[in-house]
Amino acid sequence: MDSARRVRVTREVLGRCRELGFALAGVCRAEPSRWADELRAWLADERHGDMGYLVDGLDKRLDVGRVLEEVVPGGPPARSVVMVADQYARRAGDDERAMPGAGRIARYARGRDYHRTIKRRLHRLADRLRVEHPGTDFRTFVDTAPVLERELAVRAGLGWQARNTMVIHPRRGSWILLGGFVTNLDLEPPPEQEAWGDHCGSCTRCIDACPTGAITPYRVDATRCVSYLTIERRGAIDEGLFEGVGDWVYGCDVCQEVCPHNSPRADGDDGVPSAYAPRQATLDLLAVLGWGEAERRSAFAVSAMKRARVDMMKRNALIALGNQLQSAPDAAALARIIAIAADPAEPRLVRETARAVRRRLAGG
Repeated sequence: MDSARRVRVTREVLGRCRELGFALAGVCRAEPSRWADELRAWLADERHGDMGYLVDGLDKRLDVGRVLEEVVPGGPPARSVVMVADQYARRAGDDERAMPGAGRIARYARGRDYHRTIKRRLHRLADRLRVEHPGTDFRTFVDTAPVLERELAVRAGLGWQARNTMVIHPRRGSWILLGGFVTNLDLEPPPEQEAWGDHCGSCTRCIDACPTGAITPYRVDATRCVSYLTIERRGAIDEGLFEGVGDWVYGCDVCQEVCPHNSPRADGDDGVPSAYAPRQATLDLLAVLGWGEAERRSAFAVSAMKRARVDMMKRNALIALGNQLQSAPDAAALARIIAIAADPAEPRLVRETARAVRRRLAGG
């Protein structure tokens, strides 16, 4: 295709993304990462914790075009990436706190599973494009393929990568979920596609507010990040980080809550699809401590939280409950923690966390 036709087709594709309800959409070339050295250095520094999957297939992760090769071995090379974003929460910088006895859930996980919500529409678009452009191939992704989604989103004009490493759009803020597809359809970013420079300026609010000091400019120490600790960390959490976990039982929104780009704006188009309407913003901590696998499956049936195991959720609930008891003692809750610490039927991770919480509450 010549340039004019590539732009015309691209505009049609992006128009369909908008018809499918995506808040943002853009296109970039399927080129290798521009941050390969930085990512390799971060991984070598072992700041990724238990996320070993980031190391596996690293060469593929650094070259998005290779993702398509997995789907169509020997097929035409990947040429383009279409990136989309859904807005999952409204712009509002207000800090939240859970009621006593409850633990907070990060906003992105309060509604329906975004993986399904986004991927279903991407599949629909890819199926239509296959018919209209015979011989083209597609690989969709929503946290499900080894691609650097944030870098691709920036290259596709969806925002800039901020000091807390989140992608921020100047009108939408950072309450956005990313997805996309890589294809051998030859697309070209239209002239009107925006390219955003870094709008963080000298602001350090996210760095200053991080409860565990995990953020340095444009870099996150995952081994200290509360989102990592409560979602990705499979083993025990360092006792020195318990206080920073606060009342979070799944994820953390602190760096986004304090970000000026998430404050309300009169000109902000912040419509949120009904799929992301909160089903639950908190979890009852004592109830979580009584969960078995059946209760976990029921609570997370249509949620993105299903990746967290029962023992991980109990660990998180114990830490959050212990933090609340520091300022609001509750004899019944304390007795429950003590009982769990001594219960041989509980998983080792849960017993050991209960003991650590008990030590903190006893001042030792």
